[in-house]
Amino acid sequence: MADHDLSGFERTSFTHGGATRDVLRRGEGPAVIVMAEVPGITPKVLGFAERVAAIGCTAVLPVLFGRPGRDPDPAAHGRLRSGAYFASTFAKVCVSREFTLLATGRSSPVVTWLRALAADEHERCGGPGVGAVGMCLTGGFALAMATDERLLAPVLSQPSLPLPVTARRRATTDISDEELAVVKDRCARDGLRVIGMRFRGDRLVPRDRFAALRRELGEAFTAVELDDADASPEAFTPPHSVLTEHLVDEPGQPTRAALDEVLDLFRTRLLRAEV
Repeated sequence: MADHDLSGFERTSFTHGGATRDVLRRGEGPAVIVMAEVPGITPKVLGFAERVAAIGCTAVLPVLFGRPGRDPDPAAHGRLRSGAYFASTFAKVCVSREFTLLATGRSSPVVTWLRALAADEHERCGGPGVGAVGMCLTGGFALAMATDERLLAPVLSQPSLPLPVTARRRATTDISDEELAVVKDRCARDGLRVIGMRFRGDRLVPRDRFAALRRELGEAFTAVELDDADASPEAFTPPHSVLTEHLVDEPGQPTRAALDEVLDLFRTRLLRAEV
């Protein structure tokens, strides 16, 4: 796959709290905030956004890092340049005050900006509420965003923060206790449903993290855990990115079933509620 020229996507910007970021948008209908993983909005992230738009939602992609459309596969730019691009992007995230990579008991500061974006998109797009998908470093953001009652469909795809370098960090997600209490109340009171996804062998998303989410959220948490053998063999990295780089987009494939479950969540919570 080569770089994506962003055709079919509208490019605007959004400002909140003194921070302005570019935003890509495609489709019509209730908004779904799609938060990419490092190194950014790749062609396969854009492909996922196209699927979201195809069911009747507006895919909204904030540019949090990286160059939108750039293909991270070494086959596109060479192993040296691709490695340098990934390392440079990750280094910028590491030094940014907007992302909390190691701390437990709190969400990343950028979540406040993302909640404001979701509220603005809800006003723009209408519908009963908003969906959100976080991936890897942004995976837990969708959970923290669910403190806002407009967020009706949170999806945590391979949530990797805090980085699981200690036992405590392996058994937690990047959300404060106060925010988690609000989400738990919404699950019990409003029937909020949270989907989490991981490959079983993924060291960035240990099983202890999903076990903790099960304990905290109970039946409101749906864990989609896939065998490493279910990942696309064509991917250039170990099994990790359920909805993008490691998706096998064929009927009957476990990763395709995971994608379909996410799209069904959006249909049920954002579209059927309008009928």
